[in-house]
Amino acid sequence: EVQLVESGGGLVQPGGSLRLSCSGSGFTFGSYAMSWFRQAPGTGLEWVAGIKNDGSSPLYITSVTGRFTISRDNAKNTLYLQMNSLKPEDTAVYSCAKQDSSFGGSVEKRGQGTLVAVLS
Repeated sequence: EVQLVESGGGLVQPGGSLRLSCSGSGFTFGSYAMSWFRQAPGTGLEWVAGIKNDGSSPLYITSVTGRFTISRDNAKNTLYLQMNSLKPEDTAVYSCAKQDSSFGGSVEKRGQGTLVAVLS
């Protein structure tokens, strides 16, 4: 069974940093592209960043470009999201997702998520 477990969320002040982690199991982690999504209160699900299976070609939504960095450690079956210069509008539940190919594609599974709250 594919499982994705996020950690690292919390409460942070504007301008602060957090690093989210996503541990994957039940599949060959290094064979699939992965993404981060977020859902703010009262809004729909938003794609934030994605990365190919080999860690190349990271892509970001415009609003986080230059502030967030997606990376992965395939030896540890773990996906990361380093978030710097956080803003109140980054407040959301962040979840990681397994995609159906090495380079992208549809989401096959998404984790339960971890809450990031940016409050002064």
